[in-house]
Amino acid sequence: MTTLHSRSRRRRVVAAAGAVSAGLLALSACDKPTPIATITVGTSSVNSEAACYNDGKALDTASLTKCLKDTGIKSIKVDPDATVRFGVDPKIADNGWTILMNGQALTDSSTKTYRTIPGSVFFNAQYGASGNSTLVSIKEGDKSVLGLWSFKLKKDA
Repeated sequence: MTTLHSRSRRRRVVAAAGAVSAGLLALSACDKPTPIATITVGTSSVNSEAACYNDGKALDTASLTKCLKDTGIKSIKVDPDATVRFGVDPKIADNGWTILMNGQALTDSSTKTYRTIPGSVFFNAQYGASGNSTLVSIKEGDKSVLGLWSFKLKKDA
C-alpha cells in the first residue's frame, strides 16, 4: 500500500513541476506591456497601449511610418461642449509628451500626467479639423519620438 501511495505522490509532484514549467515558459513568451494613455469625456473613457513603442528608446522613421498606418485605433464620442481629459502613465510624462491633432502639435510638451482641452477644439477648422472626426495622438518625447498613442475623436451631436 505504501508503494501505491508513493507512486501517486510522485506523479502529482511531477505533474505540478510540469505545470509550473509550462507556466513559466508561457510567461517568458509574453511581451512587456507598454505604458497606457487614456482619454476621458464625461463618464466615458478609452485607453490604449502604444501603437509604436521601443521601451523608451527613440523610434526610427520606418517604425513611425508603419505605426501611422495602424487601423486598430480606438475611438470615443466627444460633445463639442464637453471637456476632453488626457491622462498618461508617469513613465510617459517623465519624458515629456505632446498632444497632436491630425499630425500637428496642438499643445506644448508637458511633464504632467493630466491635461484638459475643450471638446470644440477638435472640430474647429481653425485648428486643422475637418468633418466629424479627428485623429488625436499622444507623442512621448521632446527631441525624438519615444512612443505614439492614437485615438479617433468622433463628434457627438
